[in-house]
Amino acid sequence: MTVRILATGGTFDKRYDPVAGQLTFGTTAVADLLATAQARLPVDELLQIDSLDMTDTHRALVAEACTRVTEDRLVVVHGTDTMVETAAVLAERVVGKTIVLTGAMVPHSVHESDAAFNLGFALAAAQCLPIGVYVAMHGQWHDWRQVRKNRAIGRFEASRTTGPDIA
Repeated sequence: MTVRILATGGTFDKRYDPVAGQLTFGTTAVADLLATAQARLPVDELLQIDSLDMTDTHRALVAEACTRVTEDRLVVVHGTDTMVETAAVLAERVVGKTIVLTGAMVPHSVHESDAAFNLGFALAAAQCLPIGVYVAMHGQWHDWRQVRKNRAIGRFEASRTTGPDIA
């Protein structure tokens, strides 16, 4: 069973640019992380944007890519701010596949990042979970309809229904 990874950017792929003094995007770190783990999986770099900049057009592109690929188990690396919104679009438009969205609270390029762990956990979850759309972060997976980002503690947590982020 092969899992395909689709990268869309988010904090996961941000890098610090010392000249500009800000976090920027280059190429996805997913391939490097997989090589370090000696994992050989297909990776498609769809976007390199902050999820706060993601539009309905971007979400449609991600859904189309999920539908187009032959694999039925997918991991979508995504920014955490609008991960649940993208999950809702994928649940509506992609049928018969297991899709696990993951990201990072700290960029992969920063010491003590959660990116590598979250990616590995999402890959395992994608191989074990039934058909559906999920969010996998920090060693926990949730059905997309029952998770939200708690900004106060910087973690995803279970919710009875999908709702807005907690301030």
